[in-house]
Amino acid sequence: MASRDECIGRVVFDLNEVPARVPPDSPLAPHWYRLLDRRGDGKARGEIMLAVWMGTQADEAFSEAWHSDSASFVENGGALNIRSKVYVSPKLWYLRVNIIEAQDVRPDSRNHRPELFVKAQINNQVHKTRFCPLTANANLLWNEEFMFVAAEPFEDQLVLTIEDRVSPVKDEVLGRLALPLSVFEKRLDHKPIVHSRWFDLEKFGLGLFEDDARREMRFASRIHLRVCLEGAYHVMDEAMVYVSDTQPTSRQLWKPPVGVLELGILGAKNLVPMKARGKTDAYCVARHGQKWVRTRTVIGSFSPDWNEQYTWDVFDPCTVITIAVFDNCNLSAVGRDSRIGKIRIRLSTLQSGKVHTKSYPLLVLQPSAATGVHKMGELQLSVRFTCISYANMIHLYSEPLLPKMHYVHPFTMGEISSLRRQTIGIIAARLGRAEPPLRKEVIEYMLDGDEQLWSLRRSKANFFRIMALLSGAIGAIGWFREVCRWSKPITTVLVHVLFLILVRCPELILPTVFMYMVVIGVWRYRGRPRGPAEVDVRQL
Repeated sequence: MASRDECIGRVVFDLNEVPARVPPDSPLAPHWYRLLDRRGDGKARGEIMLAVWMGTQADEAFSEAWHSDSASFVENGGALNIRSKVYVSPKLWYLRVNIIEAQDVRPDSRNHRPELFVKAQINNQVHKTRFCPLTANANLLWNEEFMFVAAEPFEDQLVLTIEDRVSPVKDEVLGRLALPLSVFEKRLDHKPIVHSRWFDLEKFGLGLFEDDARREMRFASRIHLRVCLEGAYHVMDEAMVYVSDTQPTSRQLWKPPVGVLELGILGAKNLVPMKARGKTDAYCVARHGQKWVRTRTVIGSFSPDWNEQYTWDVFDPCTVITIAVFDNCNLSAVGRDSRIGKIRIRLSTLQSGKVHTKSYPLLVLQPSAATGVHKMGELQLSVRFTCISYANMIHLYSEPLLPKMHYVHPFTMGEISSLRRQTIGIIAARLGRAEPPLRKEVIEYMLDGDEQLWSLRRSKANFFRIMALLSGAIGAIGWFREVCRWSKPITTVLVHVLFLILVRCPELILPTVFMYMVVIGVWRYRGRPRGPAEVDVRQL
C-alpha cells in the first residue's frame, strides 16, 4: 500500500505546438500518448488517451476549464464558486385576483359582532380585504382586486382564507381555499373578459360536537373569484430610468430584435483591498433583459483580467445594460459578497457598428469618504451595438416605451413599488438555486433593491433633472422678457416684424414652428453623443 499518491508517469506538451480549435470546427480526435518516467530516463510507464487544443470562450469546454491564475484554489475543491456562468431570469407573470363575494359563511363564535375579511397569499406575498359585516343570509361582498407576482414553473399556490377578527390580536379562520396557479386563465390583451368562478371552501376548524346540519352548512360555504394571469404587462424588476427590458411576459407579443449587443469584459485595475488580510477576489456580473452573466473569479489580484465576451439580443435601444464588480466572500467560508462598484451604459448612446473600448471608474457611496463617494478602481470594457434593422429601430421611437397594457390599465406608484420588491425577491430566490448561485445581495445591488429608501443625494439628482427639463421654458420666458424690455433693440425689431407677418399671414404659423424645430434639431445633431456617457456622480 502506498502511503501517498505516487507519480506513474507524465506527458509534456510544448504550448507553441498545440493546435487551435475555433467552433464550429469539429472536436479534435484524442490520441494515445506515452507516460514517461519523471526521472527522465525515457522509460515508458504506460499510455494515456487524451486530446489537447487551444480553445476560445466559444468552446463548449470553456465553462469547465481550470484557469492558471486560480489553479491552486481549484485543486483544493473550490471550483464551484469561481466558475463563469450564464443565468436566465424566470418567466414572471402578474396575477390579478378579484375577490367578489362569499356565501354561507358562519362564524364559530357568537359572542362578538363578526368582522370578516379575506386574506390572499402566495408565498410571502399577502393581501387583505377590508372588514365586511355579516348579513342575515350569511353573504359577504367585497369586490376588491389585488396583484401578485408569480414565476414559471408555478411552484406556489394561491391560498385564500376567510377570517374573523375575534380580537385585536387574534383572527379565527372560517374557511380555506388553495389553488394551483396553473389552473388560471392567461390573458394577453385588455379586451378579453375573464369569467368569474365559484369555489367551494375547505372545512376548517370544525368542532367535535357540531351537529350534521351545521357540518353541511359549513361545507356549503363558497367564494366568488375572478382570477387571471396577465401576459400583456412587463413585470418591472428595475427602476424605470434604468430599465433593460420592456417586453411583455407573453412571447406571442414580443417584437423582433432590432440589434445585437456585444460586451467584452476585459478586466479591472487598481482595485482596493476588500478583505481584512489585504486581498480581493473579484468577479463581474452583467445584466441586460432576462440574461445575466457572471465571469470567473480571479483569486488575489488587484488588476484581474477576465477577457470574456457575451452577447444579447436587443429589442429596444432605449434600454440600459448594468455591469457590476463584486468581491467573492464565499471561497473558504459563507459570507456576503462585497460590492466594489457598478456602471450603466445606455444603448442609445452607442454608435451602431463601432467598438467602444473604455475604462470606467468604479464608485460606491461610503459614509467614511469626505464627499460620500469612494473610487474603488476602474473597469475596462469593450462594447459594440450592431443594428439589424434601422426601419424597425426608427419605428420603436414612435411607440411608447412599455407595452400597451401599462397605459390602458395602469398601476399606482404604490403598487409598482410593492410589486417590484416582490419581483426582486422572486428573482433572487430562483437564481440563488443555481450552481454557482447568484446571491441575493448581488441581485439587490444590480436591481437597486434599496431604491425605496430615501436618499439626500438621489433627491438632489432628481431636483437637478427636473430643473434641466424646465430649463428650456425658463430660458424662453427670460428671452421674452428681454424682448419686452428692449434689452437688444435689433432682436426686438425682428420679433415685431415676424409678429406682423404672422398676423398678416396666419397660415405661416405652423410652417414657421416646424422650420424652427428642424433647424434646432439639425444644429444640435452635430453635438450628439458618439459613445457611452461619463459616470454622473450626482445620480449614485
